[in-house]
Amino acid sequence: MTTAVNVTDTFQAERSRLLSLAHRILGSLEDAEDAVQNAWLRAHAVQEEIENPAGWLTTVTARICLDQLRAARRRGERPLLTDALADPQLAVDEEFLQREQVSRALMVLLDQLTATQRVAYVLHDLFGVPFHDIADVLDTTPANAKKLASRARQRLSGAPVADAARASDWRVVEAFLAAARDGDIDRLVRVLAPDVVRTAAAELLPKGGAVTIRGHHAVAGEARLFADRVAATIPMLVDGIPAAVLAPGGRPLARITFAIADGLITALEIAPLAPADDVRVPAL
Repeated sequence: MTTAVNVTDTFQAERSRLLSLAHRILGSLEDAEDAVQNAWLRAHAVQEEIENPAGWLTTVTARICLDQLRAARRRGERPLLTDALADPQLAVDEEFLQREQVSRALMVLLDQLTATQRVAYVLHDLFGVPFHDIADVLDTTPANAKKLASRARQRLSGAPVADAARASDWRVVEAFLAAARDGDIDRLVRVLAPDVVRTAAAELLPKGGAVTIRGHHAVAGEARLFADRVAATIPMLVDGIPAAVLAPGGRPLARITFAIADGLITALEIAPLAPADDVRVPAL
């Protein structure tokens, strides 16, 4: 048996892993740090002996994360986008995403899961926690925990692009995003129709920003100005249509949908990402 004193000793060795786990569940480094700190406080208060301190800390951290995730979703927490895009915490999240080499697409897709599916998937598929331990976290049976992880896995699997025409549209979207990231005006103009129209929700724009912009040179110039935002944008299917999702720090905030004709983008719409939007990765 391991004494309670060793639980706190184990915590220091496990802290990095616990933080990674909490981040995948909560999607925010700040929230993950709060969860891990709460786990530390509970570990410090333990009086009885713990046979498997690392497993105990994993279970406690996951339960805290589940409670936080449920509470946030009950409150319907979604930041004002102008505030969110300027939030310095997003830069911290972005740096953590890069350091941990976490897929931005994965974080977007995890946000589409129910709270219990997300916990089951992260614990089992990303951190190798057995289902009988996951069942303790979720207060359910191992069989049900396995079903939750399986449903999450299905939800995260790639969605096929419907036909050859749609696959061609997908290549246009990818070409636009690549040129925008590079700030290459000439390449941007080549994928935009001369009379292209860009519309955007006012809350996504800087103060005084134009809700509508017309013409390929104007749209290309704006795309280059917002190269930092485009760098945090990933091509994904939204409601089955080739699109892009803006997810700085892995937090899905907005979507860009495209109208494409004859290999050129004729219209772009930038709007907040709604909870009802069906976001998937393409299986090309």
